[in-house]
Amino acid sequence: MARADTLARAGELDRPALAYLVRFPAADGIRETELTWAELARDTAWVTARLREHGLAAGQRALLTASGFEGFWGHAVIDALRTLKVTYGIAEAMGWDHRRTAVFHRELRPQAVIGLSAETVEGLAGSADIGEMFRSTSVVLARPAAVPMLRAVGVAAHLFSAVGPALALECPERGGAHVNAAEWRVGEQDGELFVAAGEQRTSALPRTPLGMAGRVVAGRCACGSDDPRVLLAEAQAHV
Repeated sequence: MARADTLARAGELDRPALAYLVRFPAADGIRETELTWAELARDTAWVTARLREHGLAAGQRALLTASGFEGFWGHAVIDALRTLKVTYGIAEAMGWDHRRTAVFHRELRPQAVIGLSAETVEGLAGSADIGEMFRSTSVVLARPAAVPMLRAVGVAAHLFSAVGPALALECPERGGAHVNAAEWRVGEQDGELFVAAGEQRTSALPRTPLGMAGRVVAGRCACGSDDPRVLLAEAQAHV
């Protein structure tokens, strides 16, 4: 049977509603929640809109650094890049794979680097000028610990972070990382963040303290979004 026929037949099969079982660190240890295919599709649409705000468009190139266990949000980012028709490469976010990040950055010359970690930055710093490497990259979306490291050398890094099972993504205004209000409720208590499933989320998640130091900014952002923004203490250090 030809591959096209096989894929067509596979597309007719029933697919379980569940896409992922998401495990994430919380204040009291590892917690779990489900992620359905319908929720993943909505997450993808939201990420697509956020990346479009950063100017990503068809024909451009991006580098994503992510780990396999981060599939619950990595899948949404990859599908968003595909929707935008952006060519992408993937490197592991762990420091031991920093050389692949360097090769992709040199050969792909991406307009965007997404998910850059402190471990990768530290690995690259041993053999490259980080500021020179990333200052010319149009969009740098970095994890909390990497943000101050990059900004310290003149890279206009934006925050990109998991907030429990939710994804927080900073807009070009750099006023904090947005969280999709239709899918998640985020808040703060005693200087630490909590998350719960929003009205559209069919997968249940009660209010869950995350043990992450930060605060939440409500109200309309200068970009026009009403989604709440999180400011993580780790990302603000030394900025």
